[in-house]
Amino acid sequence: MKNLFKILLFSIVISFISCDSKINKDIEMYSQTWDEIINKGNLDLINETNFTDDITLISSPENIVGIENFKAYYQNFVTGFSDVKFTQKDVFGQNDKLVKHWHFKGTHSGDFFGIPATGRTINIEGTTLVKMKDGKIAQEQDFMDNMLFLQQLGIVSDPNNVLVIQKLYDDFATGNVEAVLAAMDPNIIWNEAEGNSLADGNPYLGPEAVLNGVFTRVLEQWDNFKLVNIKQHDMSENQVLTTLRYNAIVKATGKKIDAQVAHHWKLKDGKIIGFQQHVDTKQLADTAKK
Repeated sequence: MKNLFKILLFSIVISFISCDSKINKDIEMYSQTWDEIINKGNLDLINETNFTDDITLISSPENIVGIENFKAYYQNFVTGFSDVKFTQKDVFGQNDKLVKHWHFKGTHSGDFFGIPATGRTINIEGTTLVKMKDGKIAQEQDFMDNMLFLQQLGIVSDPNNVLVIQKLYDDFATGNVEAVLAAMDPNIIWNEAEGNSLADGNPYLGPEAVLNGVFTRVLEQWDNFKLVNIKQHDMSENQVLTTLRYNAIVKATGKKIDAQVAHHWKLKDGKIIGFQQHVDTKQLADTAKK
């Protein structure tokens, strides 16, 4: 009986060692293969040696099936991004299943699924569920924040854009000019409406130019300057349209202004990179006449 117990125990230990060895071998093969494919652009490794003939990428609206289709899919990542750094932060598994925690960073410098290069940097993490079969990769399913990915590409606007612009108006109303300027990118391009007397400095480049060329002159020319009826309109490609009115009194003439206005904002990474003013310039000109 003791000998039988020893034999059974030995068999179990050998089985565990064998399974552990198989998992380690699969992880090593899997990690090396994807490191070569993404970091070195070696798409030829998507072949019958490393993948099953019916390799399947679970995706929507339909799965990507087969080696050639799988290769064509990942061709977009190789040609679409430069300065790529793909890090497999952790890979572990059990039986024929693996889990990969990864980090991808790169510059969108080429065509990516029909999207022309934007020059934007992608910096995102995700997880991939993997099924192995006889030492080959048989199935993958990626999980990541797709909305964040699209936002970083600039296809979908950052939902915080409207909050950034609204805060700017709130800070302007309280006289917190420092905070207003801090919301601007150092290379902001600011344009006043054509026909507005302040358009003589278009384009104003940088926050300091906006402060001196626009804000300071507004305070010099107008009394009780207020922005009222402010409404925000979120747009695609990280743009915000604000509709509002200018209320003020022209110092030189004493005439009142109640002008219809629209502000077109462009943002990137939470900073304002562009501004275009649209305003009733006829009213501004008429109220400035003595």
